[in-house]
Amino acid sequence: MIRPFISLIVAVFFLGCNNPEKKTRMGKDSLEILASPADSLSAEPYLFTDKKGVVYLSWIEKIKETSFLKFSSLSNDEWSKPGIIASGNNWFVNWADYPMLASDGQGNMIAHILDKSENGTYTYDVKLLTSSDKGLNWSQSRILHDDGKKAEHGFVSLLPHNENYFISWLDGRNTVMEESAGHGDAHQRAMSLRAASMNKTGLKSDEWELDKRVCDCCQTSLAVTSKGPVVIYRDRSPDEIRDISIVRQVDGQWTQPKPIFSDNWKISGCPVNGPRADALGNNLAIAWFSSPNKIGRVQVIFSKDGGATFNAPVKINESETIGRVDLIILDEKSAMVSWMNGSEIKAARVFSNGKKDPSTVIASSSESRSGGFPQMTKSGNRVVFCMV
Repeated sequence: MIRPFISLIVAVFFLGCNNPEKKTRMGKDSLEILASPADSLSAEPYLFTDKKGVVYLSWIEKIKETSFLKFSSLSNDEWSKPGIIASGNNWFVNWADYPMLASDGQGNMIAHILDKSENGTYTYDVKLLTSSDKGLNWSQSRILHDDGKKAEHGFVSLLPHNENYFISWLDGRNTVMEESAGHGDAHQRAMSLRAASMNKTGLKSDEWELDKRVCDCCQTSLAVTSKGPVVIYRDRSPDEIRDISIVRQVDGQWTQPKPIFSDNWKISGCPVNGPRADALGNNLAIAWFSSPNKIGRVQVIFSKDGGATFNAPVKINESETIGRVDLIILDEKSAMVSWMNGSEIKAARVFSNGKKDPSTVIASSSESRSGGFPQMTKSGNRVVFCMV
């Protein structure tokens, strides 16, 4: 069932203070509820802010058997009239694997949808659409991956990078390999992590396999540091340890996968709880959920060198949590993280020195799958939240 969602806006005044030592903490008195631009039968929201500070909201709206990917931009606390990116009646619509949209701030935009390639539940392709006129017109969809396999492809992350777009995704091509190609090898049959670079019209210039064995259905996350793109994701060892790893592009070459921190979370199935990351220069912050010993926790970790090394992680949640994190970096020494404690959506500012501000309850949602993943983005001195 697709449930309606609302969008919330919170003013975080400490980002715009003339006196950097005088900070205003986020609280209920700084929250302002905005009317949603979406229809009541909408879900799978995603938020993105371009380099000019324009906030975009995308979502899926269902009318009878047809799904529509729509978007709107925020100006003077009002959402623009929704535009349609694409529509279809054979899409894979899922609470955790949702479409995304990005803009370079110069009128170029990119978005993706998930389109079923055959009748299998998890057999679908990632299809990209681009626009060069601020979303007034969109290209025909183009399949991101070129393996031609009827398999699962999804959990996309995308960002503008230099004059191109950078994209990461989970790729199931190895899970449907023919017998002659090693069908019985469990290592070869695992989900893999791939990435690509493409121009503003959607033409791919480079593609890489970054990790050949990863967790099956946790969201990927990427950030662009001063040294280059980094991809953060839930890895999967032969012993089913599913901790968060990072790969970095340095001088045009990709590093080997490396854990950001060893939780040693052994779990036989995918927890459907991916990390979120953001960067400012070479300052990188990452939030993630883990549950070793069946005790759920949300942690944030910082790096000053683009992910080559990390500080000690900071535990965020005060009580039991179901994860579903988001994170935005605020400045060189702090970030804001959101997460779910049961049905409560909470947020807090956390600092690279290990300190954190008291958390604030932003809103309530369903802790079931229909509640989806709360979204967060920053524009100027404000943080915008959206949730089902």
